[in-house]
Amino acid sequence: MVRKNEFEHIKAELTQRKQELEQKLIELSRERITDDQVQDPGDQALSSTMESLRTSLQTAETEEYQRIVRALEKIEDGTYGICIDCGQPISEKRLKSYPDAARCLVCQELFEDREKE
Repeated sequence: MVRKNEFEHIKAELTQRKQELEQKLIELSRERITDDQVQDPGDQALSSTMESLRTSLQTAETEEYQRIVRALEKIEDGTYGICIDCGQPISEKRLKSYPDAARCLVCQELFEDREKE
């Protein structure tokens, strides 16, 4: 279980990362892949690849952002550090490595195994 004095440190880290992600998502949404000029097939393929990469990055950033928002909400409502599956405390070591972790290590491994099936 996380000690009380660690909550403020974790909350500050999560808040900082949330702000970084907000800025990145704004930049990604404004970024232009093409200059709207006529493109040859090679340029079109490159633009398509770049757009796919940007979309993939934007999806990953959005998912991390949502995990951070949920973790901050849990800090506020007093449920931070409790596994969403088994209800047991998430180890402090895991929370230090993954401050937005919603599951203890055992439950996370089970969750990932189910996802593979």
